[in-house]
Amino acid sequence: MTDRALVALLGALAVVGAAIAGYLTWVHYSGAEPLCVAGGGCEKVQESRYAEVAGVPVAVIGLAGYLAILASLAIRRDGARVATAFLAFVGVAFSAYLTYVEVFTIEAICQWCVASAVVMTLIAVLASIRVWRAPATQTVAG
Repeated sequence: MTDRALVALLGALAVVGAAIAGYLTWVHYSGAEPLCVAGGGCEKVQESRYAEVAGVPVAVIGLAGYLAILASLAIRRDGARVATAFLAFVGVAFSAYLTYVEVFTIEAICQWCVASAVVMTLIAVLASIRVWRAPATQTVAG
């Protein structure tokens, strides 16, 4: 797979992630109930005290993360590949924390949150491949 194809795939995944986070942001601010396939896990998670961090909705943080990844993909300078991977790994770590909270504290699973975590994990894997395959001069931040 060429770098151009990787960037396109990463961009598409980031758009999907931004759409999920954008939807959950809309749900948060509109007060609507999220559409869920089964059970009431989405509502329980969205209404929990963990739906915000320092007063900022988790969905907004996710949306900002996906948009930052998209912006990093548009940069054609040394270090941009590393920036994309870094942002993705921060996103994976945050998603892992939120998944832990869902399972062990809230005791509910939000399908949208799981979808976002899967998307972010795929982005992290592909961004890592992109860094690994880059010429040495393009992996140094600068």
